[in-house]
Amino acid sequence: MATTLLAQGTDLLSAKKGVIPNGYNFWVYTPEDYYFSQEHTPLVLFLHGSSLCGRDLNRALRYGTMAAIRMGLDMPALVVTPQNPGGPWNPKKLNDVLEWLDQNDYVYDHNRLYVLGMSLGGYGTLDFVGTYPEKVAAAMALCGGCTLKDQSRLGEAPLWIIHGTGDKAVSVRESQIVVSRMKQEDHDQRLRYDWLPGASHGALARYFYVAKTYEWLFAHSLADPERPVERGITISQDDLKHAYRMMEKRGEQLETE
Repeated sequence: MATTLLAQGTDLLSAKKGVIPNGYNFWVYTPEDYYFSQEHTPLVLFLHGSSLCGRDLNRALRYGTMAAIRMGLDMPALVVTPQNPGGPWNPKKLNDVLEWLDQNDYVYDHNRLYVLGMSLGGYGTLDFVGTYPEKVAAAMALCGGCTLKDQSRLGEAPLWIIHGTGDKAVSVRESQIVVSRMKQEDHDQRLRYDWLPGASHGALARYFYVAKTYEWLFAHSLADPERPVERGITISQDDLKHAYRMMEKRGEQLETE
């Protein structure tokens, strides 16, 4: 069953429920000019944390990329937000969502698939990248870790791992273990990482409301020779501090247009 609701302007959010047997329910955001530039449209896969797990798909809109779009973030990409009913994110089930899109006329640039998530979604991001690195142009994993026994393929895709040192929900050690292992195995050529001094678990959600987060993701493509990681785009504490207010201003501006 598919239901729809209008977001800002004429952009469309579509809820997909029960379309994949034993798979995830998910939202799809379609940008306004999508049907004029399908082959060049990137796809962003957002993975939420454990607080949004369940069977009520509306919960998956409470924070993250979809929430930022509804607040006015300009997003020239298809965005897919699955809902995890509980437990770890399953890379195979996430790939099933991508295959469903391909089979149901959602055309996008397969060289520009981006994955990001926090907490449980941070784990899911790294687990997906480590399983399907050949599909991911770039990924950002916030305050998570990795559950894969074999993490050797994480270094194949550009990654930005970020964690707050004051995180009491998921210790920064979870991300540090991943980074240390990648360094030890000489798989860190495409790796960026930041440990934010004193930052709490929830503080990192601000990244989803900062345009530079998506600017960094979109700077990568599977077609790039050697697939280097972008190191010139930075997200400052000031960017994070004003993230929500910038979204509020953007929403107010849209209301007057």
